[in-house]
Amino acid sequence: MENQIEVSNKKMARIAGLLYLVVVLTGIISLAYIPSKLIVWDNAATTFNNIVNSQFLFRLGIVSGLICYTFFVFLPLTLYRLLKSVNKIYAQAMFVLAVVSVPISFVNMLNKFAVLSLVSDASLQKMYTNEQLQNQVLFYLNQYDYGNLIVQIFWGLWLFPFGYLVFKSGFLPKILGIFLMLGCFSYLINFLGFSLLSNYADFGVSSMVRLPASIGEIGTCLWLLIMGAKNKAVVN
Repeated sequence: MENQIEVSNKKMARIAGLLYLVVVLTGIISLAYIPSKLIVWDNAATTFNNIVNSQFLFRLGIVSGLICYTFFVFLPLTLYRLLKSVNKIYAQAMFVLAVVSVPISFVNMLNKFAVLSLVSDASLQKMYTNEQLQNQVLFYLNQYDYGNLIVQIFWGLWLFPFGYLVFKSGFLPKILGIFLMLGCFSYLINFLGFSLLSNYADFGVSSMVRLPASIGEIGTCLWLLIMGAKNKAVVN
């Protein structure tokens, strides 16, 4: 019986790791890699031309984002099943705080579809001058960026109960749990920084602040995927 539990636990952990890997990779593509190739935040004309000339890449960013958010529904559900034996209340909190972010992210993606309409719809292009189109594209991209800033609240909050469960589990490394809990505050600090200070980006600290979250999430993803998990802990 114990061997069956261990096999089941390892299988569940590896499924969670695979889901996490999809979330991480599609998140990097949609939130970091593609924007870095297309968006110049202080130059609307260059940004507009980049998107027009690389529409497939922009569309790939939209699809990658939607895949990321879809898998982010199944990831906390799988983690809940894996970790509820550690502490059911914390597991429920983890699940709810993670899933709350998904509808916000989906609605926020409408800003990118608005950009797509502006660069590809011939009827819209007849209604506006090139400068107006360029400014509107950058406007919607800024709205999308602000939407992501709001979602970061929940991207951070879910990591605290998740990290606590990892720390207390007995079958996952405690250090990953510590990084995940610190990652909660990483997201919240960056949210407050960008929200309260107009020049927060100029400080160049946001990527350093986000480092514990990156280490915790990528580390946990790889551990679950490669190592799996041992027997479940006894219910508290």
